[in-house]
Amino acid sequence: MSQWLERSRKYTVTDPATGFSVAFAGMKFEESDLAAMADKFSRAAVEMKKIEAGEIKNPDEQRKVTHFTDRIEYPKSKLFADVESFALDVKNGKVCGSTGKKFEALVVNGIGGSALGPQLMQFAINGPYWNELSSTARNGYLKIYFLDNTDSAEFTDLLAVMDPEVTLQLVISKSGGTRETKNNMIAMEDFYASRGLDFAKHAVAITMLDSQLDKHAKTNNWLRVFEMADSIGGRTSETSIVGHVPAALTGIDFARFLEGACTMDKWTSSSDCASNPAMMLSAMWYIAGQGKGDRNMVIVPYSDRLVLLSRYLQQLVMESLGKELDLDGKKVCQGLNVFGNKGGTDAHAFIQQLNDGRDDFFATFIEVLKDSARLDMGNGVAIGDYLHGFLEGLSAALLGKGRQIITIRVPELDVFTLGQIIALYERAVAMYAEYININAFHQPGVQAYKLAANGVLELAEAVRAKAAELSNWQGCACEFAKLIGREEDTVVIAGLLDKAAVNNCGVTREFCIEKNTWIYGIK
Repeated sequence: MSQWLERSRKYTVTDPATGFSVAFAGMKFEESDLAAMADKFSRAAVEMKKIEAGEIKNPDEQRKVTHFTDRIEYPKSKLFADVESFALDVKNGKVCGSTGKKFEALVVNGIGGSALGPQLMQFAINGPYWNELSSTARNGYLKIYFLDNTDSAEFTDLLAVMDPEVTLQLVISKSGGTRETKNNMIAMEDFYASRGLDFAKHAVAITMLDSQLDKHAKTNNWLRVFEMADSIGGRTSETSIVGHVPAALTGIDFARFLEGACTMDKWTSSSDCASNPAMMLSAMWYIAGQGKGDRNMVIVPYSDRLVLLSRYLQQLVMESLGKELDLDGKKVCQGLNVFGNKGGTDAHAFIQQLNDGRDDFFATFIEVLKDSARLDMGNGVAIGDYLHGFLEGLSAALLGKGRQIITIRVPELDVFTLGQIIALYERAVAMYAEYININAFHQPGVQAYKLAANGVLELAEAVRAKAAELSNWQGCACEFAKLIGREEDTVVIAGLLDKAAVNNCGVTREFCIEKNTWIYGIK
């Protein structure tokens, strides 16, 4: 017990001013492991300074990386003031929709970081039932909904609850050409037109200057266009205007959120590993996974309002660190898997495997010490005490099985603390990337899938064109593929014909048991 106490004291990093602490004693490492990483720590410290000095840190795209430094100056900027003023005018009814009615709701149309960050913020700070509150209870701020995929089900589900006359549409796309976001924008423009409403009087954009979206919004006289910096990537954009506009329109103190992030940035700027929680956190990832990501990262927040944190960190960590090539062009196939649930619930979900199954992970528990309410369960024990007991019990069980854990504790969950958490992981990701010599700030794999998807869409055009030429045709996918000279794409063509048949797009199908395949028909 005394050895564990000594280890816990030695390897728990705490900020007395904020009460934020990270305990690393539950990870399998020794002081010699940290000593062996001394050169990596030095490199990370130097390279972080280069980022903050404005050097090119995304060499593949020749871009600076400014999310750490921009959030220091942003609260003092005219842009910040403009967002706050716009949000206040919307709240007070000075900015209204096309029929003169006060806005009551906001739709955020974005994908990746443009949606995940604002979703995490809303769920963590305003809670899951914000939209159920009255306007008075929301202090006049807007309800909020999200479009974050090119799925018609999501769109139709939104229309079932959305009143277009009183809904503000926020379209977020850095390049302005992101297909998923653009699809939803086009569909929403068509929907507003079908209702006889001027979409432009309901529309706001966040995008880069001179992007497709910037030009489209300005040409059509949208309400506002807010500029996004080229040097901030989507997965690190929550502390930028991308996070600010949705937060301001729903009454969240974004300046306080940035204060939390900047406080963490300052705390994690030290080159001393022992006192730098981001450097220690990234070191634990490196040691546990042998520098190759050989262990999965399990994120378990003991807070219902942080249930979306694992989804947010999946993008931040996996898109940043999942790279085929290192900075020298060497094939390394790096990455770090992230999955998670929420504390309490997880004990009835995947904890059975963590405790008794494969030892291929390390778990990070995040505890919010302050209860939202003291609900008495008898004998002076509150409902929150049970949650704490479950965390401690699970920690003990996992440690008893030789499993590895990290524990983050914060006094309470507010915008300041959320800023700290996000900044901690952003800094840790950037440092880990230096340890393994990769570019954390580009995403070539994402571009590869987009190019592949474009190829499928081009093939779909060929299929539609040939189908329009045919009359009373019947046959299987391989026969159709021969008609357009694309036999090598028979499987993809079958999927396209299936989609057309189910959606009544001029194609029918019947399953042939003898041939074990669908037979398609075109009249």
